[in-house]
This record gives sequence, C-alpha cells and structure tokens, in this order.
Amino acid sequence: MRRISLTTTTAAGILIALFASALTPAQTPPEGDPAHGKALYQACAACHSIDDNDLGPKHRGVVGRRAGSIEDYPYSPALKNSGLTWNTTTLDRWLTNPSELVPGTKMYFKIDDPQKRADIIAYLEQLK
Repeated sequence: MRRISLTTTTAAGILIALFASALTPAQTPPEGDPAHGKALYQACAACHSIDDNDLGPKHRGVVGRRAGSIEDYPYSPALKNSGLTWNTTTLDRWLTNPSELVPGTKMYFKIDDPQKRADIIAYLEQLK
C-alpha cells in the first residue's frame, strides 16, 4: 500500500478549499427588494398589521426591536423569553422556520424562498 504524505502547505490548502466551499454564495442572503416585499407582505396581513396588533403583533419598528416586547400583545412565553432581537439575520431564520428557532412559539407560517424572505425583510426595515 502506498502512503500519501501531506506537507503543511498542502494540508492548509485543502482546509482552505473545504472552508471556502462551505461558504458558497448560495448561503449568502440575497439582496432584498422592499417594493416586492411590500407586495409579498399581503400574505403576512392575514395575521399581522403594520400599526395594530392583530392575531400577530404589529410590525412597524420590528427591525431592532426585542422579540416579545410589545406590552399590549399576548406573546407565547417561548418568544417572550427567547432573548432575540429582530434584525436581518434573526428575521431570516424566523421566517425560514419559526418553530425551529423558537420552539413553543405561536407562529407557524414559514417562507421557503430565500429571495422572498429577503424582500419582506427589506420592506420591514423601511417601517420605522
């Protein structure tokens, strides 16, 4: 049997290639289009409103807000105690699968398409 000998340089090159392949552009969140996000938000409007609590909490000012922090909305204990702050990363993870991010949450709606999530998040970022 033939032995393969790796030099430190070769081994480092292999590791760099492996890590680089793990960070493919497909894993980079796409750029969001707020105008398209506004149109997509209509699906969210079944439970949410921009300025009023409904079945879900109001969304104006959601980006930068601590999850579960609107005083007059009855959040699940899981979300209220999650320690999350809504930003592009946490919102993307939330919209991908709310129950996976916060087991015990009341929200069940998820969005599989990364571009649609990015567009909705870009729209929500404009709602100051």
